[in-house]
Amino acid sequence: MSREYLETAIIRILRIAGLFFFVVIVAFPFYWMIVSSFKPLEELLLNPANLGLSFSSIDFGAYYEVLFEHGFIRYISNSVYVAIITVVISVSLATVGGYAVTRLRFRGRTFMSYSVLIVYMFPAIVLVIPLYVVFSRMGLRDSVHVLILVYLAQTLPVALYMLWSYFKSLPLEIEHAGLIDGCSRFGVIWRIVIPLSAPALASVALYTFMIAWNEFLFAFMFLDTPEKFTLSRGVVQLAGSVHLSKQLVMAASVLVTLPVLALFLLFERYLVRGLTTGGMKG
Repeated sequence: MSREYLETAIIRILRIAGLFFFVVIVAFPFYWMIVSSFKPLEELLLNPANLGLSFSSIDFGAYYEVLFEHGFIRYISNSVYVAIITVVISVSLATVGGYAVTRLRFRGRTFMSYSVLIVYMFPAIVLVIPLYVVFSRMGLRDSVHVLILVYLAQTLPVALYMLWSYFKSLPLEIEHAGLIDGCSRFGVIWRIVIPLSAPALASVALYTFMIAWNEFLFAFMFLDTPEKFTLSRGVVQLAGSVHLSKQLVMAASVLVTLPVLALFLLFERYLVRGLTTGGMKG
């Protein structure tokens, strides 16, 4: 056995072992969360270390209690509303803004192109206190629309930067042909740029949705009325109830996780294309 073959085999084994270790570390909390949410409360109390789950012992009682007795139907509808409105506005503004920065010539264009990410220099905890004071004095704090405004401020710079990078990779000749055929600038965006940018738009939409769906800090600071809670805020309130079992918390956590996981698996192909194409050609 040659030395090169031995080194290659060792590297391959270490790579597989490292990948397996990483998958186990990442997947184990999700597996434990799902198993705990389906187990009867008695079994969890008697043997909490048992990680097995049989079909005969699956219990949906925790999900029923979380959804219909603890108001999570309302929390889900609030999160869906906030996430969808944030996605629609963020993607729309980022599409028009990214196209303008890429194709149009105006004063301050270069500065705007490279300064859109300045907001990410500041941690969210630094911004939450001033925003809390401002919205409180304006009487706007306890509202889901304030969350939408804050999430737009969080997601729009990155969405604009991602689409700007992707639009630079699109050939100008196709847009010029559309303008010659009588399309306006908005006609070119709607008929040519948007269809060609479907992977990038899917990436931006998924990124924006994940931020709006999972964000907790601003929801915790700005929302006081339980009827206005989003899912992440509702899970924390549920976890803080000492008289409730952790089985309910696990069921609520599954409800938060599954939609984002399903969307990621569904649009993973577009996400990878959207993130890599602009980076390679921009």
